[in-house]
Amino acid sequence: MWSVLEEVAGDVFRYVVQMLPCAFASAVLFFVLLPIRRHCLARRGLKSPVLREGTLLVFVLFCAGLAALTIFPSNLWSFVIAPNRWPDGITFWSFYPTMEELSTRLQRLPEELPRLLTPFPGGIAYHFHSYWSAFLFLGNVGMFLPIGFFTALLWRQGSLWLSTLTGFLASLSIETIQLFIDRGTDLDDLILNTVGAAAGYLLYRLLRAITPGFAAKFTCVKV
Repeated sequence: MWSVLEEVAGDVFRYVVQMLPCAFASAVLFFVLLPIRRHCLARRGLKSPVLREGTLLVFVLFCAGLAALTIFPSNLWSFVIAPNRWPDGITFWSFYPTMEELSTRLQRLPEELPRLLTPFPGGIAYHFHSYWSAFLFLGNVGMFLPIGFFTALLWRQGSLWLSTLTGFLASLSIETIQLFIDRGTDLDDLILNTVGAAAGYLLYRLLRAITPGFAAKFTCVKV
């Protein structure tokens, strides 16, 4: 059991490291745009508390990191962080498909559509036939929990429908982009991501039930 937990922790850490470049860029953008956001809120007679701003920054960092893991080729950021560990001749653009490879894949797309649009063709049990399959299955749910949680926490009109829709649209965008960067695309990921976003909203509701007034600390206040 301990060895499995160590393996999970190692894989999670590896993914977190790959999230850092985009997360850092998003942090810079967050603080560059901060005066503009404050000015817009002030014009509406509102102010964002420090706790809300800190939570919003965490959410922005997470979203940027999620983008790094999903809308860029696999292992691209590992190369960016430590290029000397890769074989000679590998460049940034080596991770992207060539125009010829992309054209071939798009030509084959119609015949692949039945597979892509079939939910869980091997059944749920198929995703637990190995450690890595189970890790990806649970990871697809877990990495969208923050989408549902933070949208409900930070938006004034948060709801299960809105959090779930946000997760669905984000996942749909990711799966569509992955068609063009030679990464796996299937309906299972879309379903699991959407379930994760819905679960994130339910976690938010649970915290509200346990801690009355919890959500009020993360909303804008009148100046």
